[in-house]
Amino acid sequence: MSLKNGAARPALAAGQVWRISDEITCHIGEVGKRLVHYKMFKGKPTRIAPTLGNREALEKHLKAKKAVLVES
Repeated sequence: MSLKNGAARPALAAGQVWRISDEITCHIGEVGKRLVHYKMFKGKPTRIAPTLGNREALEKHLKAKKAVLVES
């Protein structure tokens, strides 16, 4: 995956925080070969159960929404 300016998008790793919009953030938990545990929420994090999803689908979603990596 590459950005418009030519810089490579960082790969998903445990502990990353992606900002999708001003209110929506995505916290990456564990990253496996094909699956990812993540939490996606609006506002402040509360007791949200982690979601298990396809790694490629999450990467496509973050790319489509132009998510920005906040913490790694």
